[in-house]
Amino acid sequence: MTQPIAKRAISVVVPVKDEEETLRTLAERIFDGAADHVSSVEIIFVDDGSTDRSWGVMSELAQTHPGRVRALKLRRNFGKSVALEAGFKVATGEVIFTMDADLQDDPKEIQRFLEKLDEGYDLVSGWKRKRNDPPSKTVPSKLFNRTTAWMSGVPLNDFNCGFKAYRREVIEQLRLYGELHRYIPVFANDAGFRVGEIEVEHHPRRHGKTKYGLERYARGFLDLITIVATTRYLHRPGHMFGGLGVILGLIGTAILGYLSILWLAGQPIGHRPLFFLGFLLMIFSVQMISLGVIAELLIRLSKARNVGDLIVGNVTAEAAQRPKKLDVAFAS
Repeated sequence: MTQPIAKRAISVVVPVKDEEETLRTLAERIFDGAADHVSSVEIIFVDDGSTDRSWGVMSELAQTHPGRVRALKLRRNFGKSVALEAGFKVATGEVIFTMDADLQDDPKEIQRFLEKLDEGYDLVSGWKRKRNDPPSKTVPSKLFNRTTAWMSGVPLNDFNCGFKAYRREVIEQLRLYGELHRYIPVFANDAGFRVGEIEVEHHPRRHGKTKYGLERYARGFLDLITIVATTRYLHRPGHMFGGLGVILGLIGTAILGYLSILWLAGQPIGHRPLFFLGFLLMIFSVQMISLGVIAELLIRLSKARNVGDLIVGNVTAEAAQRPKKLDVAFAS
């Protein structure tokens, strides 16, 4: 027999950009979906530079639901990562959820997220296995997710899903900026937290329009390189630069070896573009390996990782970092 999950206080952080038509319905669905499974719920709407009446609607909700709805307004459109961090800073729940404001996520899934957390996970990410989006969004998304899972080593199927649940300890170690919100599971995994995934229902968008275009995948790929470098190779940069140097060196060696055989056979090779490519790859190889060695030396000279931050059984107040001040306005 399945043991009932312990009720706890939750916070739901919702970044908003021009979604005035959905906010009231979303708030009602969150309250209804969480009513029987939590001790208390607060909704934190973050207006990320909306140009419609979104701020007015969320301010009204904050006034009509005191203590249950909070509205934050950023000075301009800073992006989803900053909006999420602003919400995280004021969230009071033991478990913190994130979801989009477009009603494509279904708050009735909250119970399933909590059940998954109780299995021992620290972060649970939603997986929109059956997406109600056009192929122009689903095909690039699948390619992006598979590439991210392979490069990061985190076996998730859907990094782009905004519907996630976090234990507070995970949130307290996050520092978001740019477009890095989709890589939160990678950060969490690198910090030693257990990351899980559940399938969630995905509804078609009925109001407003999508805020994302194909250009976000180009930015996302550049961010992915940054994430891999700052997580998997942060404390061993020589493996990243040296590994790349070895690969380039092997290719260059193969090219020059092939040309050497042709030269021994009496064929001229000095005018071949392949000859210059081989030498260029060898030069790049030496540079990459040298850069890796220098990076390793800098790591040795710099401050070592604070092991105290990794201890989960003896956390002290002194280890907590001061929250960064954000440009936000509150309505309560």
